[in-house]
Amino acid sequence: MKTFFRLLTFSKPYYHYVPEYVIYILLYIIFGLLNFALLIPLLDVLFETKPAVVVTTAPDFSLSVDFFKNYFYYYTTNYSRTPEGKFTILMYVCVILFICVLLKNLFGFLGQKVLTRMRVNLLKRLRGDIFEQLATQSLGFYHNEKKGDLMSIISNDIVEIENSVVSAIQTVFREPLTIIATFVMLFYLSPQLTLFTIVFFPLSGFIISSISRRLRKKAGRSQQLSGELLSMTDEAIGGIRIIKSFNAEKIVTEKYRSANNKLTRLLKSIVNQRELASPLSEVLGVLVIVVIILYGGSLILHDKSNLTASAFIAYVAFYFQIITPAKNTANAITTLQRGLSAGERVLRVIDAPKTILEKPDAISKHSFDSSLDFADTSFAYSENEVLSHIHIHIPKGKTIALVGESGAGKSTMADLVPRFYDVTGGSIRIDGTDIRDIKIKDLRSLISVVSQEAILFNDTVLNNICFGNETADRDAAIHAAKVANAHEFILQLEQGYDTVIGDRGMRLSGGQRQRLTIARAIYKNAPILILDEATSALDTESERLVQDAINRLLVNRTSIIIAHRLSTIRHADEIVVLQKGQIAERGSHEELLQKNGIYRRLIEMQEVK
Repeated sequence: MKTFFRLLTFSKPYYHYVPEYVIYILLYIIFGLLNFALLIPLLDVLFETKPAVVVTTAPDFSLSVDFFKNYFYYYTTNYSRTPEGKFTILMYVCVILFICVLLKNLFGFLGQKVLTRMRVNLLKRLRGDIFEQLATQSLGFYHNEKKGDLMSIISNDIVEIENSVVSAIQTVFREPLTIIATFVMLFYLSPQLTLFTIVFFPLSGFIISSISRRLRKKAGRSQQLSGELLSMTDEAIGGIRIIKSFNAEKIVTEKYRSANNKLTRLLKSIVNQRELASPLSEVLGVLVIVVIILYGGSLILHDKSNLTASAFIAYVAFYFQIITPAKNTANAITTLQRGLSAGERVLRVIDAPKTILEKPDAISKHSFDSSLDFADTSFAYSENEVLSHIHIHIPKGKTIALVGESGAGKSTMADLVPRFYDVTGGSIRIDGTDIRDIKIKDLRSLISVVSQEAILFNDTVLNNICFGNETADRDAAIHAAKVANAHEFILQLEQGYDTVIGDRGMRLSGGQRQRLTIARAIYKNAPILILDEATSALDTESERLVQDAINRLLVNRTSIIIAHRLSTIRHADEIVVLQKGQIAERGSHEELLQKNGIYRRLIEMQEVK
């Protein structure tokens, strides 16, 4: 139950709910028990038996249970002597019974309102915390997680928690109290009979708990399979062109169908076991009642019990009262297992440690004044070293290009500057200050990133250009779009700058999307630019427009360019050739050509003259 109570902490502070809920639920239980306690005088009147207790003199007033009980029996003793009096008693008992039922349901409703507040606040905080965790995690976290699995956690698992864990809160807190209060009444009516029957409950508990343990294991596996299905769906939608071009529809469909069949079989088993708990608990409860009727009836028939016939019927009615909360509790416990498994997956993400941390004494920095330096910089993923002892000095306003074969470490170097990852050796310095000593928000405010993949959001053109700013400056956005050669095509859209461009900007062409990302970088106007060259996948006309925008973007900025088309970096102040995480060559374009080394070979491979 550790996971259950941990999930409840998301509804804090408890003082908003607990006192109010406890009052309502106690009143709900009290008036519920009174309904059946009134069976005894009701039966006594209907079947003209003597009152369960005969009181001939009115009791002295006091604020106690005994006073109200004795006064009630004094009233029934005196009025039960005539038919008119019996009818009056019957009428009063029925009125009181109706009032008790009314009040029971009123306080049950009020208690449910309290739990509803707790429920929605818990889910709000849970969704908010998991999204905040996903938004603030380092990129290294996503290397070890499947996108589909994370999507399943924030969608399916949250829904599962709502449907099982949160829904079980009422049952878990109310029904056990109802059972305890009912047993108190049963002991009050007949301790002998209650002690005889209470030995059956451990057996029921053992059976239900064994079902719950099996459900917990199966629930975890089912949620894992749900994440795999979501991941397959995401891959299929994202790669639909490749799937069709390679005639792989049947292959991916069969793969999905196989996983879907596994999940279906598992879910059938889970549902069958979960649904078994409720009828099983009811059957066991009725079995206990049958034993009570036989054993209790035997005691009464042989004058071995003080119970009257009406009290015995009320006793049996009270025992029937236990069946429903016991069945609800058993059903909630088995249903809870799937939700707890989902809760563990959610908490695993929420509790995942963050590797990129800001020092408590981190300094503020709002300007870039002299240089950016890689000082003996090394980096490794786990045991795999990607960069080794990199030394690069980039003066303010200069452009450095990183070239090399795939896997040489170019993108990793660029990702280290805004602290998407932290170096594992050496340091990176801005104006002589280790970037780990600078506030993360300030550091990233100094840097603009234009990636090879044009990453846009399902929002308006204006908001995409002004992304990251709380308020959008339309005039500044229009100026940035003009510099990025994007203004003309934006004006041709249906609503201009207010046009929603769709998921990942899919309503735009590749060249248009890339020019918007450049406009976004121009709008941010950061002094340091990281550019993962954005022209390699474009047609000639789009490439010309984008390259022209890039040339404007580079003006008066300190830039790191990851070069794919080497023809675009001829005028870089320094070109650094990486090979297996180390600097193999460095110099200007002309100097590297004269060396007749790796760079020249890369140039010749691209047939650049």
